[in-house]
Amino acid sequence: MSGRQYLLELLNGHPDRLFYTIRMDINTFRSLCRRLVEMEVIEHDRVISVEEVVVMFLWIVTHNQRVRTVAERYQHSGETDCVGAIDGTHVSAVAPTLKQLAFRGRKVDVTQNVMVACSFNMMFTYIYAGWEGTANDSRVLLDAMRKDDNFPMPPQGKYYVVDSGYPNMPRFLAPYRGERYHLRRFRGRGNHPRGAMELFNYRHSSLRNVIERCFGLLKARFPILKSMHPYLLGKQRRIPIACCAIHNWIRMHSINDEMFEQYSVDARTVEDIEGTESQSNTTTENQQEGDEAGISETPELNFSQAYMAQMENVRDGIVEQMWLSYNNNT
Repeated sequence: MSGRQYLLELLNGHPDRLFYTIRMDINTFRSLCRRLVEMEVIEHDRVISVEEVVVMFLWIVTHNQRVRTVAERYQHSGETDCVGAIDGTHVSAVAPTLKQLAFRGRKVDVTQNVMVACSFNMMFTYIYAGWEGTANDSRVLLDAMRKDDNFPMPPQGKYYVVDSGYPNMPRFLAPYRGERYHLRRFRGRGNHPRGAMELFNYRHSSLRNVIERCFGLLKARFPILKSMHPYLLGKQRRIPIACCAIHNWIRMHSINDEMFEQYSVDARTVEDIEGTESQSNTTTENQQEGDEAGISETPELNFSQAYMAQMENVRDGIVEQMWLSYNNNT
C-alpha cells in the first residue's frame, strides 16, 4: 500500500486508528493542515501532499520513530531535497526507410528515446516521448525544459537525481564520472565504498535505482514497448505515454499488484530493451562514453562557469557531509 493509500485508509477508517497513529482526531488534524498551508509553512507539490507530510511528522514525534522507518512505510525518500529521478529509456519503434538511420539506437534496433521522471513510490510524474533513438539524453532534457510548459522543474534548492548522460547542474544532480557506480559492484565482501566519491555514487545509484525498476516493470507489463507495431509515428509516440498513465492507475488502485511487488525490491538489476544493462550506469563507469553522451555533444548546454559551479559546490557539500557521517558510523 502506497503512503497516499495508507493515509486515506487512516482518514476514512475507524477514528481510533487515526488517534493511535497521530494522537489527534480527524477534525483537529485537518484544521492543522489548513493552518500550515495558510501560513505557507508547507505547500502541496507533485510528489507528496501536505497531509502526508504532517502525518509522517506526527508519527515520528508521537511514537519516537526513526525517519527511515516512516519513509519506508510511506514510500518516500528520507532525503527531503530530492524530488525524484529522471532518465531516458529506449522503446521499440517502426520508422519509414528514410528515417530509420535517425531512429537506430545504441545497437541496431529502431527505437525512440523516451525521457521520464518518476517519484520514489514508483509513480511516473512526467513523460516526454518522440525523440529518435540516436538522440542523447541531455539533448532530450534540454528540449523538454525549453519547449514544454508542463515540465516539472524542481523548486529552488531541490533536485532530480540523473545519470552521467546529463550535466551536473542546478536542480539535476549527477554522479561522479570515472568512479564505481553500479550497485552490483559494491556487493560482496570487501566491495564497500572506498573514498567519498565512491560513497556518493553508491548512494546516488541506490536512490536512482527506482527509475530503472520502473522501466523494467513498464516493459514487462506492456510488451508492445519492446516490439512496436507499424503505426504512424505520431501514434507510436503516444503509446508509451498511455502505458505510463495505466502504470500509475494500477499503482494507485491495486494494493497487492504482483508485478509492483516483484519490482519494488531495491537494487534489482534491470535490463533495457536491447538486452544490456542500462546505458546510464555504463556511461558513469566509462569516461569516454560519458563524454560522448553528455555536454560535449550538446553545445546548447554550455552554461556559464558560475552556473555550473553552483551545482558542483552542492554535490561536493553533500559528499563531504556524507563521508563524515559514514566514517563516524563505521
